[in-house]
Amino acid sequence: MAVPLYLLILLVGVLCGESKFMVYNTSQSIVPGKLNVHLVPHTHDDVGWLKTVDQYYVGSNNSIQGACVQNVLDSVVPALLADKNRKFIYVEQAFFQRWWRDQSETVQSTVKQLVSSGQLELINGGMCMHDEAVPHYIDMIDQTTLGHRFIKEEFGITPRIGWQIDPFGHSAVQAYLLGAEVGFDSLFFGRIDYQDRAKRKAEKSLEVVWRGSKSLSSSAQIFAGAFPENYEPPKGFYFEVNDDSPVVQDDRNLFDYNVQDRVNDFVAAALSQANITRTNHIMWTMGTDFKYQYAHTWFRQMDKLIHYVNQDGRINALYSTPSIYTDAKYATNGSWPIKTKDFFPYADRVNAYWTGYFTSRPALKGYVRMMSGYYLAARQLEFFNGRSKSGPNTDSLGDALAIAQHHDAVSGTEKQHVADDYAKRLSIGYKEAEDLVAESLACLASKTGCQNAVTKFQQCPLLNISYCPPSEIDLSSGKKLVVVVYNSLGWTREDVLRIPVIDENVTVWDSSGQEIESQIIPISNGSLGIRNYYSAAYLGKAPSLSPAYWLAFSASVPPLGFSTYTISSAKRTAAASKRQTFYKSRGNKNDIVEVGPGNLKLVYSGNEGELTRYINNKRSVNASVQQSYSFYLAHDGSTDLEPQAAGAYIFRPNGSFSIKSERQQVPLTVYRGPILDEVHQTINSWIYQITRVYKGKEHAEVEFTVGPIPIDDGIGKEIVTRISTNIKSNKTFYTDSSGRDFIERIRDYRADWSLQVNQPVAGNYYPINLGIYMKDTNTELSILVDRSVGGSSIVDGQVELMLHRRLLHDDSRGVAEALNETVCVHDECTGLTIQGKYYLRVDPQGEAAKWRRSFGQQIYSPFLLAFAEQDGDKWESSHVPTFSGVDASYSLPENVAMITLQELQDGKVLLRLAHLYEIEEDQDLSVMASVELKKLFPNKTISKISEMSLSANQERAEMLKKRLVWKVEGSNDVEPTVLRGRPIDPSELVVELAPMEIRTFSIDFNYKSSTSESIRLDEDTVCSF
Repeated sequence: MAVPLYLLILLVGVLCGESKFMVYNTSQSIVPGKLNVHLVPHTHDDVGWLKTVDQYYVGSNNSIQGACVQNVLDSVVPALLADKNRKFIYVEQAFFQRWWRDQSETVQSTVKQLVSSGQLELINGGMCMHDEAVPHYIDMIDQTTLGHRFIKEEFGITPRIGWQIDPFGHSAVQAYLLGAEVGFDSLFFGRIDYQDRAKRKAEKSLEVVWRGSKSLSSSAQIFAGAFPENYEPPKGFYFEVNDDSPVVQDDRNLFDYNVQDRVNDFVAAALSQANITRTNHIMWTMGTDFKYQYAHTWFRQMDKLIHYVNQDGRINALYSTPSIYTDAKYATNGSWPIKTKDFFPYADRVNAYWTGYFTSRPALKGYVRMMSGYYLAARQLEFFNGRSKSGPNTDSLGDALAIAQHHDAVSGTEKQHVADDYAKRLSIGYKEAEDLVAESLACLASKTGCQNAVTKFQQCPLLNISYCPPSEIDLSSGKKLVVVVYNSLGWTREDVLRIPVIDENVTVWDSSGQEIESQIIPISNGSLGIRNYYSAAYLGKAPSLSPAYWLAFSASVPPLGFSTYTISSAKRTAAASKRQTFYKSRGNKNDIVEVGPGNLKLVYSGNEGELTRYINNKRSVNASVQQSYSFYLAHDGSTDLEPQAAGAYIFRPNGSFSIKSERQQVPLTVYRGPILDEVHQTINSWIYQITRVYKGKEHAEVEFTVGPIPIDDGIGKEIVTRISTNIKSNKTFYTDSSGRDFIERIRDYRADWSLQVNQPVAGNYYPINLGIYMKDTNTELSILVDRSVGGSSIVDGQVELMLHRRLLHDDSRGVAEALNETVCVHDECTGLTIQGKYYLRVDPQGEAAKWRRSFGQQIYSPFLLAFAEQDGDKWESSHVPTFSGVDASYSLPENVAMITLQELQDGKVLLRLAHLYEIEEDQDLSVMASVELKKLFPNKTISKISEMSLSANQERAEMLKKRLVWKVEGSNDVEPTVLRGRPIDPSELVVELAPMEIRTFSIDFNYKSSTSESIRLDEDTVCSF
C-alpha cells in the first residue's frame, strides 16, 4: 500500500527530531568564597491539629484539610531515587513509624540506603515535635527516647539536629537537655518574638550559642538558629501542586520563558537573607505543613533553580540538610553571640501574645500530667515484676503520652475532636497499664509467688471527682477493704490519703496490724454533683449510689515500694468523734477563724470570709496573705485595624474584674480533725474552693472547682486566682522551665532587647509546670501547680494563676474554632468544669527551695492506690504487708530523683537519675550527690552498665567525642570548669550527680537464683523480689 508523502515526512521528523530531554546539574557542593544557599527540602507534619493523627496519616477527613502523610513519604522515596543529589529531611516519628510498618522489605531496604547515603535524614527524631511551654521535662525526654531508640535500632544512626520549627516559644530545657544532652550539634526553630527577631536581624544575631542552664553552662551549650521569618520558603518559591509561585519555565518553544527572571528572584532573596546572617551560608527551608504530597513538583523546580542559579554564577545553590549547614557554619571557625535563659513569651505581632495556650484545655493538661506520673510508676512495677512478651505492658500508654506532647496537643491548640482523640488514646493506654499494675502488685504482694497470685486489684482513675467504686462498698457484713499504696519516689514518703466511703463507722489498720488515726469528712453537695454528672459523662450512666464521706488517714510507704492498709467496719469511738468538729461562719464583725491542726495556721476573717494571714511559728513566719478570684474579659478584636481576638493560642484581655460572692460575704464552712482541717468556700455559683491544712505539712493545699464559666453575655472569660502579700518583689518573680530550672522574670522587661509594652498583662505571662515564686530580703512565697498553667506577677507582692478559659472567638492562627469546651450527657451540654489544685507556702528567704523541689516531686508522682476486698483474716496469711525495691537501709539522697526505671524489649534496663537542684539554689542540697546502685538494686547483680546520652541512643562518651565545640563572642578559649559527676566505676557502681545533672544508664542484670528472690513464672515473665 502506498504511503502518503506527508506521513513519510512526519515519520522522518519523529525519528530524526532532536530530543529535548534536559539533564539538570544538581551535584553542586559548597563553594568557598561564594554565598552558599542551602536548600533544605522538608515537610512539617503535625501529629494532630485540625485532624487526628490517624486522619492526617491516611488522608481522611479532607473537608477540614487536604493532608495525607502517607502520600508524602510514598512520594518522596521515588523522588530521591531519581537523583542521588536530592535530599530530604523527616521529623515526626509517630508518622514515619506508621509508614515504616506498612512497607515491604524491599522498600525498607531502599529507605535504609537513602538514610545511609544522607539523602534522607531523620532529624529531631522524637515521636512528635513536642511543645516547649507546657510539657514536663520527663515527658519530653520519654517521647524523644522512643523515637531515637527506634531510629538507632532500625538504621544504626543518631539524629544530629534539633528541629523545633513550630512550637510557640522555646524553653531553656529544650536547649540544654533536649538539645545538647541528647547529642544534637545544633537546634533550629521558627518562632521568636517579633521585636526580638527585628533586633536580631539588624544585629545579625539570629544564630547564637545558647546556654540554657546556669548550672551546666558551657558543658551543655548548643548552636541555635532562628529563621528570618518562619519555617517556609522565601516568598515566591512554593512548589506544591496548585501553589501560585511561578515555576521555572525553561522551554524556549513555549510561552512565558522566565529562567533569568526566576534566577534574579532567587539571587535577590538570597542576598536579602545574607544581609541578616553571619558567614557565607544561609538556609532556605523548602517546605511547610504537609507538603511534598507530590514531591516531584518540588524537586523538579529545585533541580532547575540549582542548575540555572549556578550557571548564572553570582551565588551558589545546593541541595542540603541542616547537618550539612551546621558543619559549614562550624567550619568557618567564627565566634557567635551568647544566649541564656529562654524565648518566652512569644508574640508574632502587636497585641498577639501566645500566652493563652499555657492554660488552654486545662482538663487535657491535667489528664496528661496524671498519666505521666502513672506511666513512671507503672514502668517501675513492670521492671520489678519482669516485662512480659505476651501480657499487658506500658507501651500503649507510652505511645499515647508521646503523641500528647505534640505542640498542638497538650498545648490545647487543636480542634475539639482532636483533643478528644488524644484523651481517648490516653485512656486506652491507661487501661492496659492498669492491668499491668494490678498484675504486678498481685505478684509482689503474694507470699506464694507470682504463679499463685490471684488477687484482683482495682484502681480509681476518677478519684479526683470522688468516684471510686472499690472503696464504696458495704463493710458492715464483715468484709474488709485492702488498700495497697505504692510509692514511686526513691525515698520514704508520708502523705495523707483520702478515699470516698459510704459509712462513717470505719477503722484503718496499718501494715503491722495496728489501728491508726483516721478522720471522716463529709463530701460536699457540690462535689457529689460533679461526681454524678461527670461519671455519667465518662461511663455512660450515673452511679447507683453515692458515698457520704471522705476517709482520711496518713500513709507511710518505703522507697520504690508499697505499704498495705486495711479498712474495716467499726463504731467510731466517742473520743474520735469529739476530735472532729464543724464550724460555719456567721458573719460576725470581729469573728476570726484560725485553722490548721499542726504548725501551719491560716487565719480567716469571719466577716468577709477571706484569708488574711499565714502563720508558721516553727519557721517564725507571720505573713499577710490574701487570696481572691478575678476574670479577664476576652478581647474580640472588633475595634482593631488588624483584628486580633483572644483564642486558644492568644491571651488578649479586655479588662479585669474581681469575682465577688453573690452574698455580702463568702461563708466559711470549716471541718476540723486530728489529721487535717478543711475550709469550704462557695465563691459564687460556679466557683467552689476547699483549702486543706494538714497536721504534718507546712503548706496549704487549695482545691478549686471552676465552671461552667458563664457566657450568657456573649463574652469569653479567663479565670485567675490571685495571692497577695506584702513582699516587696520589685517587679521580679521566678517561673520554672519545663518543670526543671527556675528562671528570673522581670515585669515589662526583656534582657535581649528593649521591650515595647503593648500588652502589660499578656506580655508578662509565662508557662508554669512546677511552680512560681517571688521573694524579698525576708520572705519567699512559693506556689506549686498540678498541671501546666499560665501565670505572672502583674502587681508587686502578688502572684496570679490562670485556671480556666472559655472563649467565643477564634484567634486566626489556623485552628478556626473557638475554645469553648463543653461536656454532654444525654444530649444536654454544659460548659466544662475544671477541678484542680495548687499548693501555697511562705518561708523565710532562702529556705523555700527544699519544699519546692521535694514536694514538687510528690505532686508529679502521687501515691498509686490499688484496692481489693478481703473476707476474714486470709489476707495476712497469704500476702506480704510491705515491699521495697531498694535495700532496707537505703533511700535515694533527697536531692536526687529516679525519673526512669524501665525494662526495655531487649531485656536491658533503662535508668535515669536526676539531680533536683540548681547551683546555689540551696546551701545544703546544691552539692554533688551520690547514688549507690548496689543498694538501689539489692537483689540483682549488674553484669554491665553503660552511660548513655539522655535519649539512650548512644554511649555518652561517644557523644562527647563527636560534639562540636562552638566559640562564643567576648570569651577566651578556656571556659570555666563545670561540675559534673565522674564516670561510673563498674566495681564500685556509685553514680555521682552534680546540680541539674541527669545521667542515663543502660544496665544488664544477672538475676540472683535464690528462689526466695526470683521465681520464674513462665518463659516470658520473671517476678523478682
